[in-house]
Amino acid sequence: MPELPEVEVIRQSLNKKIKQKKVIKVIVRNRNLRLKIPLNFEDFLKNQKIIKVDRFSKYLILYLSNKSFCLIHLGMSGTIHLVKNSKNNLFTNTSFYSSLKLPKKHNHVEIIFKNLKIVYNDPRRFGFFQIISSSNLLKERFLNLGPEPFQSKFTLDYVFSFFKGKQKNIKNFLIDQNFVSGIGNIYASEILFLSKIKPIKKASLLKKEDCKKIITNSRKILSNAIKKGGSSIRDFKNISGKSGHFQKNFKVYERQGLNCKRPKCQGTIQKKTISNRSTFFCDYCQK
Repeated sequence: MPELPEVEVIRQSLNKKIKQKKVIKVIVRNRNLRLKIPLNFEDFLKNQKIIKVDRFSKYLILYLSNKSFCLIHLGMSGTIHLVKNSKNNLFTNTSFYSSLKLPKKHNHVEIIFKNLKIVYNDPRRFGFFQIISSSNLLKERFLNLGPEPFQSKFTLDYVFSFFKGKQKNIKNFLIDQNFVSGIGNIYASEILFLSKIKPIKKASLLKKEDCKKIITNSRKILSNAIKKGGSSIRDFKNISGKSGHFQKNFKVYERQGLNCKRPKCQGTIQKKTISNRSTFFCDYCQK
């Protein structure tokens, strides 16, 4: 599943290509995604101008000219392909995982503009489209989610207070979207390594200095990943065919059995399953 940096790369690409463009036509081939696409979806989007493409957490948000919104979530396997009418589209994938080219199967939704279209492909159908009719309802839609690491709400007081008395381990909190939005399995391991905190440590045992490190390093890791175009665990590439490069900066993720990259550390990277997710850490420098 794409995490915040990968969705931000998609947002930037779409905002550059479809901002201020008018929707000419919408084709829905399969409404049975995680949330069923409503029957009026095509008519609702038709003739709307895309004011901008925004993002919160792992959600893409299309701002529409009638002051409503269209949320897009990619789920486990969703990809968005941008197809231009006038060009031989060698690379269409703006999204995460899977084929660089537009696949022949599982193209469930097409949003068509004057000279291009975006196509939503999703073999597993865990993604969804959702219409939100007002800005108040958009705020309500995200009320159950925690702040993003970049937001001013993600403060030392917030983090330290949230962890008080909590017996759950810190790795599970970092991927808990109710605590903080946008961090997933890959970046949680990298954040904890940079913070020198073992992923199985109980959140209630973290000191304020530990919480400061988590805040600082969450922002550092995610910012760096965005700058490097995300992480290409499999085939994440943008519409220019370029891979995300942050995987070259991995210190622990998928490095089990290898020596720790921290200078002078004598540790070895371990792999442990936590809540059915693979977690990677150094057995020496993470305490």
